[in-house]
Amino acid sequence: MGFYAAYHQDVRNRATHFIGVPMIMLALFIPLAWLRFEISGVAISAAMLLAAAVLIYYFLLDVALGLAMWAVTGVLVWLGERIAAAPGAWLWFGLLFVGGWALQLVGHVFEGRKPALADNLFQVLVAPIFLCAEVFFALGYKPQLHANVRERALRMRQQ
Repeated sequence: MGFYAAYHQDVRNRATHFIGVPMIMLALFIPLAWLRFEISGVAISAAMLLAAAVLIYYFLLDVALGLAMWAVTGVLVWLGERIAAAPGAWLWFGLLFVGGWALQLVGHVFEGRKPALADNLFQVLVAPIFLCAEVFFALGYKPQLHANVRERALRMRQQ
């Protein structure tokens, strides 16, 4: 998260990411909802499988943040499944996906720095939990993690 934070110091950049990252997540869950199979009468989608895999990673990083991400991701998967079943789902996918990325790129114009994923593609998975952690930090939770993330980000920006 320190690596990610180093690329996201400007408040306007962070604001665009708080909107853009969930938009992209939701967008991805729409076509993944079309890839479905059943196990013992229970419908499972690729959106659910991707969400589960990423959530396992988040829980391994931090249980409290993992729980928060489980709630947010659950809502986004549910919405993605609903949109996927509706007419015009491809249009929603396109608008959310392109709009989410456009917002983030505008944020990086404010930041004056390229996106973190340009240097490390793995940051695509870090972005959602980083934003969740930012909410925790703003509420006064996880002060030691906040201090560690801030210290690493500042150290990286000085290099």
